[in-house]
Amino acid sequence: MSSPETNFRQRGGQKGKRSGTSPAPAPIQDKVLDQLVATQEKVKSSTSEWDYKLGLAIITGLAFLTRFWGINHPDQVVFDEVHFGKFASYYLERTYFFDVHPPFGKLLFAFMGWLVGYDGRFHFENIGDSYVSNNVPYVAYRALPAMLGSLTVPTVFMIMWESGYSLPAAVVASGLVLFDNAHIGQTRLILLDATLVFAMSLSVLCYVRFYKLRYAPFGRKWWKWLLLTGVSMSCVISTKYVGVFTFFSIGCAVVIDLWDLLNVNRRQGALSMANFGKHFAARVFGLIIVPFFFYLFWFQVHFTILHRSGPGDDFMTPEFQATLSDNLMTMSSIPIDYHDSITLRHKETKTYLHSHLDKYPLRYDDGRVSSQGQQVTGYPYNDTNNHWEVLPMNPFSDDDASDHRVKNGDLVKLRHLVTDTYLLTHDVASPYYPTNQEFTTVSEEDAYGPRFNDSLFELRIEQAKGKTDFQTLSSHFKLVHFPTRVAMWTHTTPLPEWAFKQAEINGNKNVQQSSNVWYVDEIPSLPEDSPRRQKESKKVKTMPFLKKYLELQRSMFYHNNALTSSHPYASHPFQWPFLLRGVSFWTQADTRRQIYFLGNPVGWWIASSVLAIFAGIIGADQLSLRRGVDALDGRTRKRLYNSTGFFFLTWAAHYLPFYLMGRQLFLHHYLPSHLASSLVTGALVEFVFSIDAAEAADIAKEEAKSGKKKSNAPEKRITARERLAGQSLLPLWAATGALMALVIGGWYFFLPLTYGKPGLTVDQVKARKWLGYDLHFAK
Repeated sequence: MSSPETNFRQRGGQKGKRSGTSPAPAPIQDKVLDQLVATQEKVKSSTSEWDYKLGLAIITGLAFLTRFWGINHPDQVVFDEVHFGKFASYYLERTYFFDVHPPFGKLLFAFMGWLVGYDGRFHFENIGDSYVSNNVPYVAYRALPAMLGSLTVPTVFMIMWESGYSLPAAVVASGLVLFDNAHIGQTRLILLDATLVFAMSLSVLCYVRFYKLRYAPFGRKWWKWLLLTGVSMSCVISTKYVGVFTFFSIGCAVVIDLWDLLNVNRRQGALSMANFGKHFAARVFGLIIVPFFFYLFWFQVHFTILHRSGPGDDFMTPEFQATLSDNLMTMSSIPIDYHDSITLRHKETKTYLHSHLDKYPLRYDDGRVSSQGQQVTGYPYNDTNNHWEVLPMNPFSDDDASDHRVKNGDLVKLRHLVTDTYLLTHDVASPYYPTNQEFTTVSEEDAYGPRFNDSLFELRIEQAKGKTDFQTLSSHFKLVHFPTRVAMWTHTTPLPEWAFKQAEINGNKNVQQSSNVWYVDEIPSLPEDSPRRQKESKKVKTMPFLKKYLELQRSMFYHNNALTSSHPYASHPFQWPFLLRGVSFWTQADTRRQIYFLGNPVGWWIASSVLAIFAGIIGADQLSLRRGVDALDGRTRKRLYNSTGFFFLTWAAHYLPFYLMGRQLFLHHYLPSHLASSLVTGALVEFVFSIDAAEAADIAKEEAKSGKKKSNAPEKRITARERLAGQSLLPLWAATGALMALVIGGWYFFLPLTYGKPGLTVDQVKARKWLGYDLHFAK
C-alpha cells in the first residue's frame, strides 16, 4: 500500500518512495506551474482585462472624491502651510529665501499661483491667518497636492496590476492608501509630501514596467521606461532629500538584475562582456546621469527666479549675496580703517562680542580653576560694552596714523573701549569646554609687554583672495589667535548667573568649523558725513552655477542636521508603524473643530502585521529548505522573493534610515514606507488565500513523467488571470472584502479629525483617543 500524498517535496538525498514512480528531476520540479501556462493558451492573450480597468476607474474616482471633498476648509493657514505657502509667495515676488528642501515641490506651488494670477503678497506668517480676508487663492494651491495624492492611489493599483497580481490584491493595496486618513490629510494641504509620495510610487511603477521588458533590451519601450524611471526618481529627490531612499530601493533591484545578467548559466543564455557593458552603461545613464542633470535643472530655475535680495540672504556667503539685486549687505558695507571703533557679531547666533568689569569666578561648578580675568561674553543687544577699537600689530607714527585700511590676513589687536583693556586668549580652559581656551582681556601694559603675542589675532576673511579690504557686513571672517591657532567661537548655552546669563566666548581648536564666523555690524565711531558712508551704486555680480549650487547644498545639509530642537508633536521611528501618536495641525475652539494628522489605525496595524508575517514566511521557508523540505514551487518562491521582496525592501529602505537621524522627525516621514507596506499587504493576501500547493505538486509529478526539458527561451510573463486560472478566487475576494470593510470603518470613524469637521463632543473626542492620542477638546 502506497503512502499518502503529501504537499511537501523532499530535497537532497531523499529517495522517492511512491510505487511506480521515480523522483522528478530538480530543474523540472522548480517549474511546477508550467502546465498552468499551457492551460492559458485557451485564454486569449489579447484579453481586455475589463475588470482591472473597471476597478482602476472606481479607485481613481474615489481617490479624487476623498481628496477634494471640502478642500476649502479650513479657510485659514494650517500647520506647515506657513512655510511652503510662504515659499511660493517668495517665488512669485522673486525674493531669495532659504529652505532645507530642494526646490521642485515648492516650484510647483509657485506655478499654481502664477497660473491663477496671484502676486504673492500674502506671506503665510501665522497658523490661523485668514485666507479669505487676504484674498489668497488657497484652493488652487491645495488642489495641486490633492491632485497628486489622488493620482497616487491608481498608481499603487497599477503597480500591482503590472506586477501580475490579481484584482483583489490590487484592490487591497490601493484601498489601504485610498482610505488612509494620513495620506488624505497630508494631500489636502499646501505641503510637499503629496509630491514626494506620488513621485516615489511613480518611480516604482516605471521600474516595474522597465523590468518586464528585460528580455527585449534596447528597444524604444525599454528606453522609454528606463528614462521615465530615472526622471521619476529625480522628482523624488528634487522634492526632499529622503528621495535618496527611493534611489537605494530601485538601485538594489538594478544591481540584482545586473548580477543575473552576468550569470553564464542564465536561462536565456550567457551575455558577452561587451553586451553586459551596454546594459550597465544604459542603466548608469538612465538611472544616475539623467536624474542628476534633471535634479540640477530645478536649482538653475530656482536661482534664475530668485534674483532679488530676501529673507534667505543671511544663510549665504557675501559672494553669493552680491549676486542678488537690492542686497542690503552689499549696498551698506563700509571699508574699515585702523583705529575705527567696531562692533563684532557672530554670524549664527547674532550675539555681539562683549566685555565688562566682572571677573571669572575662581572655581567653576565642576571644580576647574579659571584665570579670574575680566569676562568676555556674548551679548544679544546693542550696548557700548560691545565697542572694540581695531589696532595694528605695530603702531603707526603719529603723523601717519589715519586712513590705513584693515586687510585680510592682517595681525590686529582689539581694545575694549569702555574698560581700556585688550582682547586675549590663553591656555586656560573655558567655563563650559575644557578643551577650548578662555577669552579674557588684559591691560595695555601687559598687551604691549609680556602678553604681546597672546593679544594678537589674525583676520581671515572667508573666500577672500590676497589683501582684500576688511568691510562691515560683507566681510565674514574668523578671528584666529596668532600663537595658539584657535578661532573665536560662541554657542547658544548661556553662562550661569555670575555672567548674567550671557553667552560664552572661547577659543575653538577646530578652526575650520563653519560656526566660527563673525562679521562687523557697524562702525559707531564713523561720522555720519564721512565719505566712507556715501553710497555708491554697485553692479550685481555673477557667480558660476555650480559654485552657487555647492554653497547652497552645504548650507542646506548643515541646517537640516541642526533641526534637533524638541517639538511637542515630534515622534520616533519605532512609533510610526504602530501609529502611537499623531500631529495637531489646526484647531478652532468655538466650534470644537480640529485637524489631527493621524493614519487609519486599522489599516496601519494590518499593514504592519503583514510585514511581520512576510518576514516570518521568508524565515520559515529558509528554515524548511535547510531541512530538505520544499514547501513552495519554484514560480511561487520566485514571486514571493523577487516581487513581494522588492516591495518589502522598498518599505525597509524608506523606514530604517530614520533610526540613524538626529533631527526632528514626524509621522509624515513614514508615508512612503506606509505605501510600500500596502504593496506588501496586497501581495501577501494573494499569496495566503490563492496558492494551491497540492495542485502544484501534482503538476510537478506530471512533468516528471513527461520528461520535459529545460528551455533556453525567454520566460513568458503571464498575467494574474492566466496564473490563477483554474483556482477559485472566492477565498481571496472574501478576505479582501473583510479587510476593506475594517479599513473603511476605521477611515470613517476618524474622518472628523482628517477633514476638520464636524466638531466633536467631549465623549466623541475621548472615543477616538485609542492609544492616548493627544487630541484637543477632550474635556
